[in-house]
Amino acid sequence: MTAILFVVTGVDHWTLADGTPHPTGYWAEELATPHRLFREAGFDVTIATPGGVAPTVDAVSLAAASTGGKEQADAIAAYLASIRADLENPLKLEEVDLDAHAAVLYPGGHGPMEDLVVNADSGRLLTAALDSGKPLAVLCHAPAALLAARRQDGSWPFAGYRMTGFTNTEETTAGFADKAKWLLQDRLVELGADFQAAAPFSEHVVADRNLHTGQNPASSEQLARNVIDTLNHG
Repeated sequence: MTAILFVVTGVDHWTLADGTPHPTGYWAEELATPHRLFREAGFDVTIATPGGVAPTVDAVSLAAASTGGKEQADAIAAYLASIRADLENPLKLEEVDLDAHAAVLYPGGHGPMEDLVVNADSGRLLTAALDSGKPLAVLCHAPAALLAARRQDGSWPFAGYRMTGFTNTEETTAGFADKAKWLLQDRLVELGADFQAAAPFSEHVVADRNLHTGQNPASSEQLARNVIDTLNHG
């Protein structure tokens, strides 16, 4: 069975500009929804984290207010509970074999802003995935991981790519723009991304060559479906 690699943040906090650790991790919907859709489409899913640590779910992402209601929140929590064994025993990111996977997906949450943004192993994996032509899907805050990717000459592999991610406007609405050390949209643009923002918190996915990006949690389902369609039909 074909496997999809999920690279998930391994931290439980995000350090704000004043040094305060803000509790976070991965965003529940952004892992659960694509994971479920890939499984339903007949794919295996491999979860990997830096050091192989069990990832932490952002508690806010399990609240009804964050998911569109209690029924949806309960469904997401139940799905995560159903894959608890996989979540508690992830592979070490450092030992992942890209060749054993047909596609790669990075769920978001503020966690990647803390660890994956400076993780060289993740940066090398992202560069290799981009160069392989396999679908590479990066969601919400997870494009922070792209900032760690560099080629041998120091250039950024994703320069000139059309992409999206959690926008400055969304970060402002969420209440973190004035607390963050930096903003994701700003950093991506500074490195040369062709950043494409849609209305705040609306479903928005962008595909450029084999790079697929989603703006926010509402984009989780469509991003996964786009990758599944690419894998099934090329």
